Amino acid sequence: LPFSSQIYPICLPREMRTRRALLICNIEFEHLSWRNGAEADVEGMTKLLEGLGYVVDVHRNLTSEEMAAVMKDFAGRKEHCTSDSTFLVFMSHGVRAGLCGTKSRDETTDILSLDTIYEKFNNKHCRALLGKPKVVIIQSCRGGKVGSVMVSDSADPAVPTPSSAHKIPAGLEDDAICEVHLESDFATLHSSTPGQTISWQAPREQALSKRRLVWPGKSAGSLEALAPCHGVQHSFEKFPRQLPAQERTTMLRKFYLFPGH
Repeated sequence: LPFSSQIYPICLPREMRTRRALLICNIEFEHLSWRNGAEADVEGMTKLLEGLGYVVDVHRNLTSEEMAAVMKDFAGRKEHCTSDSTFLVFMSHGVRAGLCGTKSRDETTDILSLDTIYEKFNNKHCRALLGKPKVVIIQSCRGGKVGSVMVSDSADPAVPTPSSAHKIPAGLEDDAICEVHLESDFATLHSSTPGQTISWQAPREQALSKRRLVWPGKSAGSLEALAPCHGVQHSFEKFPRQLPAQERTTMLRKFYLFPGH
């Protein structure tokens, strides 16, 4: 395939693009500890996204219902029609099931399921972003355990069993109605692995994973959007208590932030 068909297109010139990004950050909670230092994350991420050409909608201190409502409104913004992508950033306390709202008191009250994020922005509910990259960044805990384990140098790792080949159903035909994936074009970076990891944050400083999410300048030329995510993960190699994770990534092409046109 030609290289141009392997990347997400940017059809409009910069002056006509209306890139929007959403940032939700919960800092103050009724029953949980306040997230000291999170405001630095908001400032740093806003500056980063604005440098990439996005107008950032920032919302603070929302319940799970309010977060869902904000996402629904953002998904309906007309600017997405003349945009090529979006970033969706969430910062809060978290549990295995999702993100904590400001009224959360335990693992079952005022929790925003992560599935809600993908539902609000999938190809059924957000047609303006159909076929366009949607980068999701989630800074939160995902459980109360430390994500490290002690191993022996002599341990013999088990060989994973290869999965059976995926079978493509036969008999599919073109039709007047175009069938598309319900959920596609997402790339997700969590600050920690699921269920077992606390997301560490130093008071009055940016969270570890956010401090390490540093993007090269435009002089770097054509930067593939997921490359910095790999860099963030690599920077945690010597910090075994936390490891950012890429999950639920359904990118069908490469997404270049600076394509040179």
